[in-house]
Amino acid sequence: MNLFRRDLIALLGAGCASPWAMALSLSEGDAASGVRAALERGAQTALANLGRTDGFLGNPQVKIELPGALKDAARLLRTTGQGKRIDDLITSMNRAAEQAMPEARQLLVTTVRNISVEDAVKIVRGGDNAVTQFFEEKTRSPLTTKFLPIVTKATERQSLSEKYNAVAGKASGFGLIRKEDANLQGYVTDKALDGLYFMIGQEEKKIRQDPVGTGSAILKKVFGG
Repeated sequence: MNLFRRDLIALLGAGCASPWAMALSLSEGDAASGVRAALERGAQTALANLGRTDGFLGNPQVKIELPGALKDAARLLRTTGQGKRIDDLITSMNRAAEQAMPEARQLLVTTVRNISVEDAVKIVRGGDNAVTQFFEEKTRSPLTTKFLPIVTKATERQSLSEKYNAVAGKASGFGLIRKEDANLQGYVTDKALDGLYFMIGQEEKKIRQDPVGTGSAILKKVFGG
């Protein structure tokens, strides 16, 4: 009995009512193909939405705000005539994230192509965000390495560190934040990746909720329940 069929029998025998409890006739090849299709669709859609002007800035679900206490301090700074400086800073942070997104494409595509049958089974057996968790587990560390120099270059080109330090300096003068600045490039990189995996997760939800609506025969077969 192959691994995929055995796992499905175990799931069904346990009374699993999940939509992942597919017909036993579904082959390992179908499962892997369906998972690859879901991963690729999620990645391509996320990158298309985020890797453009206002991909982050115009989406309140992933928009990068000022970190921690600086966000609270900004409210007070706006009352002292610093509103434009703060807005420019937030815009620049989000532009840096948008510019980094195209660099994720090749790694995500490679991850999709290299998925093993064992990984496909894990995803089939996983929870509602199993696809997204797989992507994050496999790509977050290498994408951080890829994104950081891009974000750093973008922040330097847009004088982001300079803008951040100016705002942070004002806030520090009010005693609202610590003098030690956070690593801004690391912060923007981390939030950019958070946004990427969030958008992949949104696409995963759509596939799970309406696999027929995707127009893909393999997604309908694997995710249709």
